[in-house]
Amino acid sequence: MEFTLRQLAELLGGKVEGDENVKVNRLDKIQEGKPGGISFLANEKYETYLYQTAASAVIVSEGFKPTKSYQTNLIWVKDAYSSFTQILETYSQFTKASFQGVEEPSYMDPSSQIGDGHYRGAFSYIGKNSHIGNQVKIHPHAYIGNQVKIGDNCIIHPGAKICDGTVIGNHCEIHPGAVIGSDGFGFAPQEDGSYKAIPQIGNVILEDWVSIGANVTVDCATMGSTIIRKGAKIDNLVQIAHNVIIGDNTVIAAQAGVSGSSELGKNCVIAGKAGIVGHIKIADQTTVGANTGVIKSIRKPGQTIFGYIGMEMKQFLKSYSIFKNLEDLESRIKELEKKP
Repeated sequence: MEFTLRQLAELLGGKVEGDENVKVNRLDKIQEGKPGGISFLANEKYETYLYQTAASAVIVSEGFKPTKSYQTNLIWVKDAYSSFTQILETYSQFTKASFQGVEEPSYMDPSSQIGDGHYRGAFSYIGKNSHIGNQVKIHPHAYIGNQVKIGDNCIIHPGAKICDGTVIGNHCEIHPGAVIGSDGFGFAPQEDGSYKAIPQIGNVILEDWVSIGANVTVDCATMGSTIIRKGAKIDNLVQIAHNVIIGDNTVIAAQAGVSGSSELGKNCVIAGKAGIVGHIKIADQTTVGANTGVIKSIRKPGQTIFGYIGMEMKQFLKSYSIFKNLEDLESRIKELEKKP
């Protein structure tokens, strides 16, 4: 694919500084820019590369003020990061459109239905009584079980597993290796110390515009549904346990885990390796820092929680200023105890 800078500026609502007839056919990092590529500058840490890059064009924000001369063409836009994201989305749509039809061998049970414009990759599988919408792309080795419902414009990447009874809305994306609807971790302790598996008869519901990262596991509910609500984004290697509810537009970074029956509010940010215990509620707009352990409900919206045992951030920092000096304080106390 090839575009002129004028075409891109029209797409982005921006203005070209330089030769608007220059053509680009590739997206480059600004530090790796070469002729024929287009980059963007949204972080001042990378400003120095603007004056060095060989990229044919760089997208910059209206408020940016260069401090040195540069050789590349510029596209001035309201927000460089958002504009470059828009280009990526456009590029992605062109790429997705190339996947059409059915590759063999693949299997779909005769009782299942699939809409127009779909793609079924080689070795993909669709079980019984499943209903799949229009423009859905099912890549090679993807598995879709029985009685699954998938809306329009979804992408199921290679090796993803969608287990029985799962309901997926429109515009969702399931990345490679993700497992949606596996059994929840339910075991009843027995008198002899062993554990007996509790049947997990619920399902998983993903609402519209949900993104599930690679190798994520979302467990089905014991009863009822595990629910990931509209616009939520789940990074790679995240565990969502049975009967969890994730609120609208909440984002969860890699290696975090949410234990059973906990409920996260809207617009929360859960950083990498955070752990959330079961049966608690987290208020809207809560930020949970990396490696934080949340062991009780967070009722007040908008807080930042940080620390091995999660607490309000200001409280943690005050406590940290004390416990980081505990060794010195202990020595001083022992010296004082020696005095008559």
